[in-house]
Amino acid sequence: MAKIEDQKIKKDLINRLRTVKGHIGGIERMLEEDKDCSDILIQISAIKSSVNKIGLSLVENNLCECIFESLENKEEVKDSVKDALKSFLKFTK
Repeated sequence: MAKIEDQKIKKDLINRLRTVKGHIGGIERMLEEDKDCSDILIQISAIKSSVNKIGLSLVENNLCECIFESLENKEEVKDSVKDALKSFLKFTK
C-alpha cells in the first residue's frame, strides 16, 4: 500500500480531520444544550460529507501511488490497480 508522500496533501488531510473533530465537539455541545434535532442532523451531514471527501482523497492518492510505484519497479500494473480498487471498494462499503 502507498503512503502519503506529498506534504501538502498530508497537511490538507490533517486540517480536514481537525475540522471534523471540531464539528463533532460542536454536536456534543448542541446535544448538551438541547438544540433542535434538525440542526444537529445538518451538522452530522456535514461531517459525513467531510469524511467522505477525506476518504476519496486517500483513495485517489493510493491509486496514483500504486500505479506509479508499479511502473517504476516494473511490477504488474494490473495487480497494483486491483489492489487500489480493493481499497476503494472497502471505503465505499
